[in-house]
Amino acid sequence: MPTSADSNAVDQHLDVVADRLITKPFVVVSLSAFAFFMYIGTLVPLVPLFIEGPLKGGELALGLNAAVFALAAVFARPLLGRLADRYGRRSIIVGGALTAAAGGMLMSQIDSLTALMGLRILTGVGEAAVFVGTATLIADLSPRARRAEGASYFSVAVFSGLGVGPVFSEWLLDDVNFERTFIAAGGFAIVAAAIATFAPARVESPDDSESTVDSGRRAAPPVKTLAESGIFKLIHPAAILPGAVLACGVGGLTTFFLFIPEYSRDNGFANSGVLFLTYALVSLVIRIFGAKLPERLGPRRSVTIALVAMAGGLTVFAAAPSVIGLWVGAFLIGLGAAFNYPSLMALTVNNASDTDRASAISSFTMFFEVGSAGSGLLIGGFAQIVGKQIGFLGGVVSCLVGLWLLRTKLAPGGSNAGERKSGVQLAG
Repeated sequence: MPTSADSNAVDQHLDVVADRLITKPFVVVSLSAFAFFMYIGTLVPLVPLFIEGPLKGGELALGLNAAVFALAAVFARPLLGRLADRYGRRSIIVGGALTAAAGGMLMSQIDSLTALMGLRILTGVGEAAVFVGTATLIADLSPRARRAEGASYFSVAVFSGLGVGPVFSEWLLDDVNFERTFIAAGGFAIVAAAIATFAPARVESPDDSESTVDSGRRAAPPVKTLAESGIFKLIHPAAILPGAVLACGVGGLTTFFLFIPEYSRDNGFANSGVLFLTYALVSLVIRIFGAKLPERLGPRRSVTIALVAMAGGLTVFAAAPSVIGLWVGAFLIGLGAAFNYPSLMALTVNNASDTDRASAISSFTMFFEVGSAGSGLLIGGFAQIVGKQIGFLGGVVSCLVGLWLLRTKLAPGGSNAGERKSGVQLAG
């Protein structure tokens, strides 16, 4: 006959299971994301060099490339979030990865900017599908109290791919071998799709179980679920303020991605691979060994560190166009990237209900593309007039706008203010 001690032991076991973060499905999803972002990372220096080399485009063409990719993803995301909620996360990861693979491989056969822009639409839609599916599964698999930590570990996979991909790309490209490099990039996306077939279609979040509800540990989210009319049909209310801040940081990061491949060659580097690797390694070390820092610091302090560091890195690029300046700038960009995403992601997820979590994450991650599109058009156009060196200052402005939004709107006071603010303001 069970005793009270047995019952307590069972309860303790359930608590351990509910609090467990690193599981086999978590690892599978992270590996799929790593392979896919190896694909994205391979394209990071490849596409700008292809535009400014064989296709003979300039800074504005670089910006249009980023904007087309991003806008395709933006328009696809509302539908993708609903598809993920209805049909499961795995299906959109596999479909998105294969769509992106097709776009990347076909780039090896084109010779015009117009054709490139058309294929960037395919890659944008594919990237959005993979990001929505993988990020949502990671949130599903993470206990509520550890979602910033889960997002931080997940981002290790993303930034590993974004860091290693450019190094592989520059090595395989060797300045002239565009065709084979585009084909190899598409191969990484196919591998990502294959790995994703082992991921769950959907899972119940560890803190969504009946035992959690019965024990009273599951709190109602402070932000209402998707509204029945208006803009909230397309953008989840929980994502608006965190997403706006994220977009400003992404604007700074996009400036780095677009301009560094050619700028590094003009200022003492044989290629940009080592700078991308530096940025990624700094970010990875912080996210692996400091995965709990975003929750300890709170969104106000952690995101402030992110935006100030990225603005500082871009300022160094503009003020000190030298080998040392590029090293320092890449280090600061990596520091900023490490802190920009986890806290904002956790704010969004914790302020959404369980039934529309994928829609909230789809809306939030959409702001990656909003920031990329906006900075691509505005900063790309600005740099077309003033040149890349001064153009970096456009990214500085983007980061400073994000800092203002963070400290006056999203988290005006205290490390936990962001969660309370987003809930009160958007639910009202």
